[in-house]
Amino acid sequence: MEQKSANDIFKEFKSHSISEFFKRNSQMLGYAGRVRSLTTVVHEYVTNSLDACEEAGILPEIFVEIKEVEESKHLVTVRDNGPGIPSQFIGKALASILSGTKFHRYLQQRGQQGIGASGCTLFAQITTGKGVHVVSRTSSESFECDVAIDVNKNEPIITNFKNIEGNGFTGLEIIGLFGETKYENSERGVLEYLKRTALVNPHANITLKDPDGKEHVFVRTSNILPERPKESKPHPLGITTSDLMYLAELSSSRYISTFLVESLSRVTKQKIDELKNLIPDIDLEKSPHELTWEEGEKIVRALKKIKWMAPETDTLSLIGKEQIEKAISAILMPEFVSTTQRRPRVYMGGIPFVVEAAIAYGGKAGKEREEFRGGEILRFANKVPLLFDSANCAITEAVKSIDWSRYGIKNFDEEPVSVLVNISSVYVPYSGVGKQAVAEEEEIIDEIKLAVMECARDLQRYLNGVKRRSVQESKYKTIMRYVNQLSDDLSAITRVSKDEIKEKLISILKEHYSGLFEEETNETKDN
Repeated sequence: MEQKSANDIFKEFKSHSISEFFKRNSQMLGYAGRVRSLTTVVHEYVTNSLDACEEAGILPEIFVEIKEVEESKHLVTVRDNGPGIPSQFIGKALASILSGTKFHRYLQQRGQQGIGASGCTLFAQITTGKGVHVVSRTSSESFECDVAIDVNKNEPIITNFKNIEGNGFTGLEIIGLFGETKYENSERGVLEYLKRTALVNPHANITLKDPDGKEHVFVRTSNILPERPKESKPHPLGITTSDLMYLAELSSSRYISTFLVESLSRVTKQKIDELKNLIPDIDLEKSPHELTWEEGEKIVRALKKIKWMAPETDTLSLIGKEQIEKAISAILMPEFVSTTQRRPRVYMGGIPFVVEAAIAYGGKAGKEREEFRGGEILRFANKVPLLFDSANCAITEAVKSIDWSRYGIKNFDEEPVSVLVNISSVYVPYSGVGKQAVAEEEEIIDEIKLAVMECARDLQRYLNGVKRRSVQESKYKTIMRYVNQLSDDLSAITRVSKDEIKEKLISILKEHYSGLFEEETNETKDN
């Protein structure tokens, strides 16, 4: 075999754009399997629409239409009533991977990486050779154009640009033809995705027109927009040395002490004094640019020894217990529902997160199987459904690790129960760029388990009550079967009227089992 020199080998050395990388590895963006690919396209556009509407203070109206053009090829239209995209940003927003308004901001949003919509444009090109058509209406302009990606340069190509008349409304419409796709009404299909999106976004009105022309409407159950989260800073408890050094390098502060106050949340002058006592050998009055890695390690270790307030809650946008209960009641119509919201916590990187959870039992809760409804886990991150990659997700791991028999559920997979978990964070630690599974961070798994077990205790009390009622009903009915005979016998012995004795016996029974009749009265009032 002929040997080659290093110079010969490195003649093939070449740099590639991020678009070229994802063109060859589209499965990393979620485009793996025809059903999943179509759901991923809808997911990316709908999450962007929700984010845009909420940031503009608009109650979302989202319309999705899917037409089958030919086998494995679908025309997808997604239209919203958001603020639109200005013409100077349309290319970067829809056809330049890692460009956007989100990645560089320490602010909770559904999208995080600046990949989603551009990834859809790339997938359209890979599978049909065409980009996407866009209609954008902002408060100052209205236009339409075709958008594609120059894969070699990761730059947008804008063609057929045309100004159009405004209609008095703002919004964005994207129309794209996507190959290697399939529409089906399965637990991983577009309809299920939008149903779950409506479940945790009760302020949104979402309509799907499927390939058969049938409209599925998820009507908003709340006219209240979620509170917009504020931009936040890393929390000292979860900061790593790498994070600290990176922030120090970017800092314009004159001293390390002021840098820590300005760059981290909950750090005050009093906390700096505590820090100085823990690390007297480090000069906190020198420039942060002079900070060494060893000094950074000492500071991080010292920060963990100080008692800190929990992260601010206004940095996160939550669904809310009442909203979750309303949405679950409207869509799943369960016999029982319990919701909870944990306090803010932090995981590695100083990033705050909050876990919300709910358990629904009975009604349409649980996954529909051939002969019964079995347990299901509804996974969400920043109010976005996670339909795929469940096996390697922190939410699945946490829920499955719970001993459900302690809470009256003998076999989770065979009970009509739905467990909903939503994680809200500035940066959700997804296990892949497809954003369909949450990395198994220990702090997050612990919080999920605590939240779900809190709801499970309520379920246990409900199921125990149902069981007690069932036993009481059985006893009551058994005794009632003998009332006529007993009335006859007592009448013969006492010479008292049978009807009078029967009436008295029934009165005694009703008094003894009064709880049954109180519940029936309450149920009648509720209905």
